[in-house]
Amino acid sequence: MTFISTTRSADVVLIGGGIMSATLGAFIKKLEPAWNVVLFERLPAVGLESSGPWNNAGTGHAAYCELNYTPQAKDGSVSPAKALGINEGFQLSRQFWSHLVREGDIGDPTRFIHTVPHMSFVLGSDHSDYLKRRFEALKPNPLFAEMEFSEDPAQIAEWAPLVMDGRGPGRVAANRVASGTDVDFGTLSRELVAFLDANGVEVNYGTDVTDVKRSRGGWDVSTKHTASGERGAIHAKFIFIGAGGGALHLLQKSGIPESKGYGGFPVSGKFFRCTDEGIAAQHNAKVYGQASVGAPPMSVPHLDTRFVDGKRSLLFGPYAGFSTNFLKSGSLLDLPLSIRAGNIVPMLAVAKDNMDLTAYLVKEVAKSHAAKVEALREYFPLADGEKWELITAGQRVQIIKKDPAKGGVLQFGTEVITARDGSVGALLGASPGASTAVPIMLELMQRCFPKKYRGWEDKLREMMPGYGVKLNDNPDLAAELAASTAEALQLAATAQ
Repeated sequence: MTFISTTRSADVVLIGGGIMSATLGAFIKKLEPAWNVVLFERLPAVGLESSGPWNNAGTGHAAYCELNYTPQAKDGSVSPAKALGINEGFQLSRQFWSHLVREGDIGDPTRFIHTVPHMSFVLGSDHSDYLKRRFEALKPNPLFAEMEFSEDPAQIAEWAPLVMDGRGPGRVAANRVASGTDVDFGTLSRELVAFLDANGVEVNYGTDVTDVKRSRGGWDVSTKHTASGERGAIHAKFIFIGAGGGALHLLQKSGIPESKGYGGFPVSGKFFRCTDEGIAAQHNAKVYGQASVGAPPMSVPHLDTRFVDGKRSLLFGPYAGFSTNFLKSGSLLDLPLSIRAGNIVPMLAVAKDNMDLTAYLVKEVAKSHAAKVEALREYFPLADGEKWELITAGQRVQIIKKDPAKGGVLQFGTEVITARDGSVGALLGASPGASTAVPIMLELMQRCFPKKYRGWEDKLREMMPGYGVKLNDNPDLAAELAASTAEALQLAATAQ
């Protein structure tokens, strides 16, 4: 019995079975069904690392509630630009998922997406003033026209009872968008890969890609079946490195000039999870607050309604930590083995310039269980710590890159890296990744297949009527697509 792929040549090799590879594979199969595509996943199933529902917030990042997407400038002003860009991207994701549902390519959408209002909630006068300015900056934009703002404790209690019940006096404020969503990206990844499997894509589980080397007409990809130890090889015209935290090592092995100077800074996290149905039934919202001073954007505290495997539960966190592995199932040697002559200067520069972040992570790691419960009670004053279990979330590898002025900078977000000849593409970074997988993969395809891409655009418009259009500048189309995608994905027009 052989455990390795017997395919010796492919048009496309996808490395990693998360939402990024699954999305790219779905696009390719819709646009070029005759192409030979092979996917390798090191774990026994897809969507188990960063795409797993307990390894991410599942917010369906639309920038409705995440305050780090609307930072306050020194003069107190708030720019809506980044939030608008992220929301436009999420609208494309909704359109693509809706197309796949209508075509029968993926199944019941209620398995992976639900209507859950998105809220921002802050304490104190300074934060309340900021939130009002944020509301005033976003509300005039058609994509945020639904947003509400309140400083009335009774109104906020109606939106999120657990947040206000038992809260003492003091100024509070909240933004709310009732049509926000909760997305299980692990289930969505499995739905997409099932579509790939049904359409001729060879999917290999428990198989680690150990090396990638340039060869004539493409790349030689070396693999190892983790259980049997069997080794294999396949030639690919194009490879996509969508291995989450594992992408950096493979990108470095590729040797492409575009990979030089990149490093990674891993940040781990833990969440409190409550599966008590009586408590979960009292909260229907994703409530995001302000990050602590020195905290990375991914550490913004939030109290979330989650739907996983058909069950409703609550999630609170994250409590940031530090581990040198790049994947939850990775090795503690991941960070040291990623150091190269080309990235040592940027990494040292980032270490020097981010001492506040280091101090924050040390403080978080040392935080006791009781201190974690106290942090929960800032958002759920009457929380019973005995009802919440601490779980380990996924690893996030933040991007370190060269900077001519500082030597190196730590970048929070996602970045597409492609070879000049378009034969390899990779994705580094974290949030808002999964929610904007569709526009990210469109960017990658445009860069890697420029000649083909021009011929794909009519089909892309059929699948996503908002493709190539700024919906915020076209409110009628924005409203039409919001309604049509809500119908296809079985989302409520407004939350109940």
